[in-house]
Amino acid sequence: MAASETRAPKIGRLERSALTGVLVREVVNYSSYWRSSTFSSTVEPTIYLLAFGFGFGSLVSTIGGLDYVDFVGTGTVATAVLFSSAFPAMFGTFVKYQFQRTYDAILAAPVDTEELVTAEALWIATRAGVYGCVPMLVAMVFGLDPSWGMLLVPFIAWLAGFGWACFGIMIAGFAKSIENFNYVVSAVITPLFLLAGSFFPLDEFPDWAFALAQINPLHHCVQLVRHAVFGLEGWTDLARVGALVVFGLGVWRVAIIAMTRKLVD
Repeated sequence: MAASETRAPKIGRLERSALTGVLVREVVNYSSYWRSSTFSSTVEPTIYLLAFGFGFGSLVSTIGGLDYVDFVGTGTVATAVLFSSAFPAMFGTFVKYQFQRTYDAILAAPVDTEELVTAEALWIATRAGVYGCVPMLVAMVFGLDPSWGMLLVPFIAWLAGFGWACFGIMIAGFAKSIENFNYVVSAVITPLFLLAGSFFPLDEFPDWAFALAQINPLHHCVQLVRHAVFGLEGWTDLARVGALVVFGLGVWRVAIIAMTRKLVD
């Protein structure tokens, strides 16, 4: 018999059965705590929307031709995406491998770290795509006019959520203790959060801050959501989508490396 006939079939890098197994486990597990997760991921951004929309909104009526409530309502989508992706990914991943040893059990099955990280990020991104729409729906109650472009918002939120989920997994993979997250939250996430343009325009910021915003994935998410709701801007928005894709793929690969070193090496 020829060697080509006896050679085992080549196994792909991302096996669908492995991804499905991890995703099914996450869905089943999520059914036991979805209420608290949904509450924490949607209520805080909604409070930001109400506080800024009606707080500053009483002082500032319009920004860039938009009612301030509409401006904040679309911008807060990115805040909800961040809260429902980066933070659960950081803390959830760390707890699963450090305390619960969940990942050790999963890797004992025919699943590798690449499939594990990918499935976790896909699941978190899917949740972020749903949760990210909540502030926009709240804003519609307070006067945001519906538009067909809103149908794109869940996809934008999913794409941004995938990148931030991988970012959180990456940080968890490099962290030596859960206290290390304080450095990331204070020195990375908070500045990017403030330079996203969710609550105020960035036009009057210093040049260095405005330039930093142009490489901020959260800012691209904010702008894409606003343009989807109020009018797309062609190639500019396509470039923003490309930036989110590059961000997501980049941190995805680094997250896989970090988790491989943590769990296998």
